[in-house]
Amino acid sequence: MVLIIRERDMAIYHLEAKVVSRGAGRSAVAASAYLSCSRLYNDYDGIQHDYTRKQGLVWQEVLLPEYAPQEWQDREKLWNAVEEVETAKDSRLAREFVVALPIELSREQQIELLQDFIREQFVSDGMCADAAIHDTDGHNPHAHILLTVRPLDEQGHWQYKTEKEYLCMRNGEEKGFTAAEFKVAQAEGWEKQYPYKVGKKKVYMTPSAAEAQGLIRADKHPKSTRYGRQNPISERWNSEEQLLVWRAAWADATNHHLERYGHDERIDHRSNAARGLDEQPTIHEGVTARALERKGIIADRCEINRQIKADNALLRELKAEIKKLAALVARTVPVIAEAMENLRANMIVFRYQLRHIGRGRQRMIDYIHAVQPKLVRYTELVQEIRGKSKERKSLLAEKKETPFYLIPKQHELSRRIAELTEELEELKSEKDMLLHSLECSDDAGIAAVKKDIPTMEATLKKLSQQEEKYTAELNDALQQYAELKSQSAEFDSDELQDARLALRPAMERSAVDCVQSAYGNKYDPLMMYDSKRDVANLLHEEAEGCSIRERLRQKQQQKTKQKQDKKKSRDSWER
Repeated sequence: MVLIIRERDMAIYHLEAKVVSRGAGRSAVAASAYLSCSRLYNDYDGIQHDYTRKQGLVWQEVLLPEYAPQEWQDREKLWNAVEEVETAKDSRLAREFVVALPIELSREQQIELLQDFIREQFVSDGMCADAAIHDTDGHNPHAHILLTVRPLDEQGHWQYKTEKEYLCMRNGEEKGFTAAEFKVAQAEGWEKQYPYKVGKKKVYMTPSAAEAQGLIRADKHPKSTRYGRQNPISERWNSEEQLLVWRAAWADATNHHLERYGHDERIDHRSNAARGLDEQPTIHEGVTARALERKGIIADRCEINRQIKADNALLRELKAEIKKLAALVARTVPVIAEAMENLRANMIVFRYQLRHIGRGRQRMIDYIHAVQPKLVRYTELVQEIRGKSKERKSLLAEKKETPFYLIPKQHELSRRIAELTEELEELKSEKDMLLHSLECSDDAGIAAVKKDIPTMEATLKKLSQQEEKYTAELNDALQQYAELKSQSAEFDSDELQDARLALRPAMERSAVDCVQSAYGNKYDPLMMYDSKRDVANLLHEEAEGCSIRERLRQKQQQKTKQKQDKKKSRDSWER
């Protein structure tokens, strides 16, 4: 399993789809008032929803298709029109999306992204959209998009969501027709079916068949499908396939705007399984790490311990090599050159290990700093949800016991219940986004996150000890290098440098092989390049190179001057 540590404040994919249903105790007017932090009056139940004290609103707008009445730019008129046309006690009033906005984009760019997405995916398809951006603490920008679910015709009138569909018979075949379709089908011999009394039972049959048997019709309601014929547009909007299209479209729109404004981050709406990845979509291995290992899956928790053991083995090998070199040093140019280059190669390995440890420590520190406030907020959300749910349940019970003729009290209870319902929806959405950012699929994953923190803190201590150890070894190697350099002062510096440069490629290859063997597929060529540069800076090789080049230039000048002097002397003798 790959340990994925999310960097602080980076783009994540989150799109949550919900339905605002009267049957669930919600209203479209209340949902709109909540997302826009405004005061709206609901004509359907006579309740005024006031969310003007709510914090966190940074932008809001109503977007309409071209043939919608312009008076609907006023969200109170728009959603009261929805409440009026939906008459059933369990009507679906609106569709709501909650999407996480990429923090890489500026506020203006986030608004542009949201407007483009809404216009292309919803408004162009005939929906009215009421949208707002909320960001209470500056680190959780997200948008609420409230959409109409009933299509409009070109005159701006509501279309039907479902239409009565009569089940008709002809020659033993049953088929469904709407009222308009039946006018044509009746001429073709199709008949509606009505209930007739057959003994103590009611049986549906056509009037012609019932008349032949002398049966009496039980009632006037013809047989029909249970839910009627759904409007093709509504049917498409309500389909699972369309939801997948919208999910993909949000990812595409977000990535397009990230690319447009020069950001490398990307989001993906697909699950790990859909992307062909074997990793679990979570960082939280905890006690399952060993079980994964037994199944042949590498768990990073175990990998850290293995890496420390490999580092220790590599360290022992390098220390033994240094002692061996110190014992073999003789006062000759080839031997001193080889010893200095060996020490230099070991320093490259030490620097690589220090960089590797430093990067791992920083990633863990960043993760802990990012996760801890989220865990605190999660606990607060759970407590708030529990408290408001309890209060709502109590109010529902009180409303049920309140006589219907106490209208003011009934309205006040309904208003408070509606407010609590919207607040709970917002809190649950925030909690879902928080779980998503922590790579948890549900609440059960939070326990694993909490266990991760002390485990990572313990790992950080181990890494700090390793860092101290390698720093000490690097300093020891630098001291031995300085001693060798002091011993080499009596030799010709150019000759020593030539001998060292001849050995250096092989020595560097040996260092790279050593690191690759210890780190396996975790080896990073770029980190090795940086490690070589670090050692070059520690040994002041650039300054030494300049000094050597200066000496070579002076020697060349001396040789040139000697040649010129000889030529002058020869010319003088010839004369």
